[in-house]
Amino acid sequence: MGVKALGDILVAGLALLHHEILLFAAVGLAIGGVDDFLIDLLFLARKAWRDLFIYGRHDRMTTATLPPSPNPGRIAIFVPAWREADVIGPMLRHALGRWGEADYRIFVGAYPNDPATIDAIAAVAQGDPRILLGITPHPGPTTKADCLNLLWQAMLDEETREGFRYKAIVLHDAEDVVHADEIRLFDVMIDRFQLVQLPVLPLPGQGNWLSRAIANHYCDEFAESHGKYLTIREALGASVPSAGVACAFERDTLAALARDPGHGPFDPSSLTEDYEAGLRIRDNGGRGIFVRMRDADGELVATREYFPDTIDSAVRQKARWIVGISLAGWDRMGWRGGPFEWWMRLRDRRAALSAFVLFAAYLTIALWGMLWLISLVLPIPPRPLTPMIVALLWINVGLMSWRGLMRVLFVGQAYGWRHGLGAVPRTFIANLIAILAARRAIFQYVRSLLGRPLAWDKTQHRFPDMQSDP
Repeated sequence: MGVKALGDILVAGLALLHHEILLFAAVGLAIGGVDDFLIDLLFLARKAWRDLFIYGRHDRMTTATLPPSPNPGRIAIFVPAWREADVIGPMLRHALGRWGEADYRIFVGAYPNDPATIDAIAAVAQGDPRILLGITPHPGPTTKADCLNLLWQAMLDEETREGFRYKAIVLHDAEDVVHADEIRLFDVMIDRFQLVQLPVLPLPGQGNWLSRAIANHYCDEFAESHGKYLTIREALGASVPSAGVACAFERDTLAALARDPGHGPFDPSSLTEDYEAGLRIRDNGGRGIFVRMRDADGELVATREYFPDTIDSAVRQKARWIVGISLAGWDRMGWRGGPFEWWMRLRDRRAALSAFVLFAAYLTIALWGMLWLISLVLPIPPRPLTPMIVALLWINVGLMSWRGLMRVLFVGQAYGWRHGLGAVPRTFIANLIAILAARRAIFQYVRSLLGRPLAWDKTQHRFPDMQSDP
């Protein structure tokens, strides 16, 4: 076989590969786009109905007009901490100042091989009974769930000593910027619901353009997820997953999740114990709610925090989410509920497959570029696209344009229109992080199946300077 014949075969094979990957990517993007489009339509229909028939007749409730709970109770705040010496002190001082004299206790968990974090907690807790420090009996890192179970046992011990029961348990992270009204809001809402989730608003990034773009892509995703998706999930009667921060569990409901009362309600083998708790509460007949309410000044009652601003840290964080939700969720949580619950769980678990589809789409563009360069020096027989692929490509153009518009609108509403317009180019960074995170998650999950235990693969955090940061 001559060199020319071999080259023709390779070029033909490359063209065939391009065609097949293009078909796969086009079908995958269309399915995901239609899925997102349906969520958008449901949100718009729900918003129009509420604006016409509810808020057109009644003023929107705020924390200033919210009546107090007829059965007020003490709230336990759980804050797990592993290597958080830089942020845990400022976070605790800020929370104490914001919540003031509300009826709560903050349980902070640390590890014996992390003396810097222990010292930072002790410096704030000294002489303040509102903060209780718990230290695990074994060195870290374990999993976040393991640390939360330690705090659960510490809470039970205090209940036994003091002869009372906590009303609710609230989860927060060591870098959270809390809202002053959240304790009161939780106290009211937990009377009617077993899980109450408030919005999470990532703080805009700082530093160079790349750091800002990486951090701000979290702003883009949470603006849509906590501005639209969770509201529709709740409206459909599906489970409301806990975000792990700014969420409250009714005390007895959380206790019922413990498979072994001696260990606690959180599964230490899970990397997404918070998400799973929300689904398990729904499976047990409980009801969760996602609450978007503003305070007297019009500010959204939400938790704010800085998210990772480097590729490596963002990939590690999102890989942890993919392992716990998209991969392990299939066998850990199953497919209970009904059609709407199945739909929502399928959306939760599509992250790894979606990243594969995105990779195929970008690979298609790269292969097209290679074929175009080869065509400059070698004749390549034209391979026209089939009518089906052409139709899929046009459908995807329309769906992607709509998707971009929705992202701009939601991000612009949450962070301003300049930030909203920047969400479109940041999509490419978000896609790159998703692809790399899915790759890492798959390898981690396979290793866990081979016997390697999952551990707390945390990212470095920072707390804002409250005098200068937003």
